[in-house]
Amino acid sequence: MEYLVGVLLALTILLFTSAVGFDRDRSFYPVVLIIIASYYDLFAVMGGSTRALLSELVVTVAFVAVSTLGFKRNLWLVVAGMVGHGLFDFVHGALIEAPGVPRWWPMFCLTFDVTAGGYLAWRLGRRSVFTDLGAADATEPR
Repeated sequence: MEYLVGVLLALTILLFTSAVGFDRDRSFYPVVLIIIASYYDLFAVMGGSTRALLSELVVTVAFVAVSTLGFKRNLWLVVAGMVGHGLFDFVHGALIEAPGVPRWWPMFCLTFDVTAGGYLAWRLGRRSVFTDLGAADATEPR
């Protein structure tokens, strides 16, 4: 069920945001990646584990860096970051002991992340995201 909800929620949210134009700004998908990465920090705080929080913050900083670089240079890095976070969800429990993470979260987040990365890849492939932004090319730095 977690997998199905992750896919359906990601598609619903991203189709809605595209329909109303939220994703016309180049910063939209990088900000989504930062938010996605920060949830594990929240769970570490909820679980009361300073050790988990410090470990999660290291990972979050890495995803914030990828997000920022993707925003500045090439949104395909944000696609890689979203899919990469999905892969991180798959191995999270083996890497970081975090008592605040709900049991269902990694499966939900994995499918949400991979679906979001796939959706952004599809948008980039269509280049409509750049037409909407008025940018000339997906690879041009901002």
